[in-house]
Amino acid sequence: MKTILITGGAGFIGSHVVRLFVNKYPDTQIVNLDKLTYAGNLENLKDVEQKSNYNFVKGDIVDSNFINDLFKKYQFDSVIHLAAESHVDRSISNPLEFIQTNVVGTFNLLNSAKNYWSDNFNGKLFYHVSTDEVYGSLGAEGFFLETTPYDPQSPYSSSKASSDHFVRAYGNTYGLPFVISNCSNNYGENQFPEKLIPLFINNIRNNKSLPVYGDGLFTRDWLYVVDHAKAIDTVFKNGKIGDTYNIGGFNEWTNIDLIKLLCGIMDEKLGREQGSSEQLITFVKDRPGHDKRYAIDATKIKTELGWEPSLQFAEGLEKTIDWYLNNKDWLDNVTSGEYQNYYQNQYQ
Repeated sequence: MKTILITGGAGFIGSHVVRLFVNKYPDTQIVNLDKLTYAGNLENLKDVEQKSNYNFVKGDIVDSNFINDLFKKYQFDSVIHLAAESHVDRSISNPLEFIQTNVVGTFNLLNSAKNYWSDNFNGKLFYHVSTDEVYGSLGAEGFFLETTPYDPQSPYSSSKASSDHFVRAYGNTYGLPFVISNCSNNYGENQFPEKLIPLFINNIRNNKSLPVYGDGLFTRDWLYVVDHAKAIDTVFKNGKIGDTYNIGGFNEWTNIDLIKLLCGIMDEKLGREQGSSEQLITFVKDRPGHDKRYAIDATKIKTELGWEPSLQFAEGLEKTIDWYLNNKDWLDNVTSGEYQNYYQNQYQ
C-alpha cells in the first residue's frame, strides 16, 4: 500500500484534497498532517475520518525532528504540500510567522523527503501547491504564464515564492522529483471566514458592514475549490516531473462587481428587498502593497493534462452560498472559535 502525506489537510483547500484522495484511492494510505491553527478545522473531514485508509496527525512542519520521525514511521511515497499561512493581511502584521511556516516548514519537508528517498527516487514525488501571487501584479492586460518572472509584493507572496525556489533547488541540486502548481483565488465550502466570500456571506447574514479596500477595482481570477482539488489530483497523477502548472478559473472579477453579485444572490436567498445588502458596503483605506490584478493563463494544464473548471462562476457561487446558509452551525462554530474543541473531544 502506497502512503501519501498531505500537509495542511484540515484547512480549506487541503480538506477538499484529502476527501478526494481518501475516497478515490481506497488502496492508498492518506496521512493528513495539520498543526490545527485557527484555519485548520477537523470538522471539515468528519465524513472520512473513520475510513480505514485515513490517518490524522497533529504536528508542526517547522519542527524538523518531528518531520523526520514522521517520514521514518510512515515511509511516505509522496508528499502533497498545502500547509501554509495564506492571509495577506496577517502577513503584513506578522511576517515572521509566514517565514517560519512557508519557508522553514517547506525546507524541513524537502530535507526529510531527500534523506528518506535518496536511495531510490523511483515512484516518489514532492508536490508543492503554491499561489499566483508569487508573480506580482498585472496591469489591465496580460496573464500569468508558467514562465512569468516572479515579482512578489507582500510578505505572504514573498514567503511562497521563496518556498517555490527551494523546491526547484532541491530538484536541480539533489534530483528530488517534484511538481509545482500555482493557483488563483479559491472559493467554496469550508473556507475560514476571514477570506472575502465567506466573510461577506456571514456579514450579510448578520447585517454587518462589508468592508471594501480602496476603490474596489482590484481584480482576481476565481476557482471553485472542488475543481482545484481535481486539478491537484490531475497534476499529481500525470504532471511532468520538474514542471510547473498554473491553475485558474478563466474567471476574472473586480472585487466590487463580485460583492454586488454576492449581495444580489444573498438578498434573494434571504428574502430581502433587492439592493438592501448593497447598503452594507463600506469603502475602507486600502491595505499596503495591494496588488491590482491577478489573472491566470491555465492553457498548459488544459492542453497537456486535460483539466478545466467544471463550474461556471455564477453556479459555483450559488452552491457556495447555499452551503453556508445550510450550515449555519459550522459558521457559528468557526466565528466563535468552538470548532477548535473538536480535536480535543474527538481525538483525545
